[in-house]
Amino acid sequence: MSNPVPIRRLTPQGLPLAVVALLIGVTPALSQAPAPGRYSMQKTDTGIARLDTQTGEVTLCQEKAGDLVCRMAADERTAYDLELDLLEKRVETLEKAVKDAPEGFSPRLPTQEEIDQTMGIMDRMLRSFMGIARDFGREWQGEEKTPPAPDPDGDLRKT
Repeated sequence: MSNPVPIRRLTPQGLPLAVVALLIGVTPALSQAPAPGRYSMQKTDTGIARLDTQTGEVTLCQEKAGDLVCRMAADERTAYDLELDLLEKRVETLEKAVKDAPEGFSPRLPTQEEIDQTMGIMDRMLRSFMGIARDFGREWQGEEKTPPAPDPDGDLRKT
């Protein structure tokens, strides 16, 4: 049978030594380079290749007159051109639909009666809301609640 390992308790004299040992063990982990960001840059013979680590897209960059100028890689350019073609076709379709619409066609605007009805509803709703807010303010300040004034137009649901 093997001998058991004796357990040693940390004494107040050994505490500074334990802290130093702990810091020595943690220091290498803290000194490691931070996690890479979204872009990874790699120097090439003709400039810099920038890799988007989220999408995998590669952009080629060169230094010109102190500025870093980047251009799309061939596959990015192809995707860009395809998207542009799709958008151009959609615009053409919409323009054709507008051109082929019946003569004199325009979206119908609301009549004055519809505008007045809508404004009446909004007026009654806002007045009711402001009355509630006033009553709440009075209750908050400890005043008596006054009964609401009768609505001259009646119920909001009438319209």
